[in-house]
Amino acid sequence: MISYFVYILKCRDDSFYTGITNSLERRLFEHQSGKNIEAYTYTRRPVTLVWFEKFTTPDEAIKIEKQIKGWSRRKKQALIDKEWDKLVQYSKNYTQFGKGD
Repeated sequence: MISYFVYILKCRDDSFYTGITNSLERRLFEHQSGKNIEAYTYTRRPVTLVWFEKFTTPDEAIKIEKQIKGWSRRKKQALIDKEWDKLVQYSKNYTQFGKGD
């Protein structure tokens, strides 16, 4: 059975990159080696894998990837740090915390 992974990389410039793949090891190698010069991570290497989750269907993985891409940096950091209370707090207080941080 094929697995699908949603992952977050922390880039050299401290930005986050969220992606999806069916081979996490291969995809990390591609990011690190600079396979695609037009990729977001190309000029931000090295990158570090800071979070990933495994899914059994591509639809489920795509849904989660899109959801995370819409999150603020603060909310992504809460996910990475497994700070579940903060993750919920940042979801409920969108107008207070905003999307930008």
